[in-house]
Parts: sequence; structure tokens; C-alpha cells
Amino acid sequence: MPRAPRVLVAKLVRVLKKLGFAEHPERGTSHLVFTHSDGRRTTIARHRGDISKGTLGAILRDLKISPDELHKLL
Repeated sequence: MPRAPRVLVAKLVRVLKKLGFAEHPERGTSHLVFTHSDGRRTTIARHRGDISKGTLGAILRDLKISPDELHKLL
């Protein structure tokens, strides 16, 4: 399996919305929660900068997509 690319939080949020994920409107939290109509769900920390490779790997597992698919969507 190829390595996941380095991704900024803002870019990942755009990819999630492109894939059909909806953001839950939560205020005062440090995390964003996204769900899909088919039941998939993931959580992303609200911060600036790149997402660490371990965290990105966990998010990709939640989304059930490969690093190659993510790279194409970026």
C-alpha cells in the first residue's frame, strides 16, 4: 500500500464534503465530526497544519478509502 500524502486539515475537509460527508454543527469543540448517509463517520481535530500520518491513516480507515484515492481527490 502506498504512503498517504501529507494533508492540511482544510484540504481534507474539502475532500470529505466532495465525498458526500456532512459536518455536524457542534460549537465549542476542538474536533469536527463528519458523517455519511451510508453510516461512515470520522472525527478531525480543528487545528492548522498537516495531519500526522497515524491520524490520517485512521481517518482513511474510517472513510474506507485508500491513500491513492485520497491523492486523486486532492
